[in-house]
Amino acid sequence: MNKYITELIGTFFLVLTIGCTVIAGAAGVIPPLAIGSALMVMIFAGGHISGGHYNPAVTLGVWIRGRCETKDVVPYMVSQIIGAVLAAVVVKYLKAGAAVTAMNLALGPALLAEFLFTFALVFVVLNVATAKGTAGNSFYGLAIGMTVMTGAFAVGNISGGAFNPAVAVGITTMGLSGWSSLWIYLAADFLGGATAGVAFKALNPEEK
Repeated sequence: MNKYITELIGTFFLVLTIGCTVIAGAAGVIPPLAIGSALMVMIFAGGHISGGHYNPAVTLGVWIRGRCETKDVVPYMVSQIIGAVLAAVVVKYLKAGAAVTAMNLALGPALLAEFLFTFALVFVVLNVATAKGTAGNSFYGLAIGMTVMTGAFAVGNISGGAFNPAVAVGITTMGLSGWSSLWIYLAADFLGGATAGVAFKALNPEEK
């Protein structure tokens, strides 16, 4: 149970940071920096308890890689989504009255952007947090947080920069994205996570 609560808490603060910095918040570089930092510190805080996934696509990739028990996959994902929805509710209270405009996504570019950077994120997670060659390192949270920050800078204006199905549910609940676009995030992010898991196993056949 501690693992699931940790996943809920970490995802909550990630999505809370997204909402509070994007909705009537600071412009320019601040949101990506804050979001990447929030993920980094939550990974350092909870990584030793749950692995610090905070992302159903990461959980899927870690499961494919063989480092997440099958019995934990659904509870992890449910905990992450609950955390995201709770954060969205809090943001709507904190930012009550602020103008919120749903992003208008172009289907092809949004799908590709989400797929590529979710792949990058999960590939980084698997290599810095689960590989034998990087076992015991102290930089994994920084590497993962900076991957999300990089993706937000690179394609945030194309897809919204979710790279995370739970974040997608959170930003949709806040009104930053339309419900009709949710499938784009779910399809691209889960596919990106799964592809990263397969790629890791292909590139590291000695890893168990």
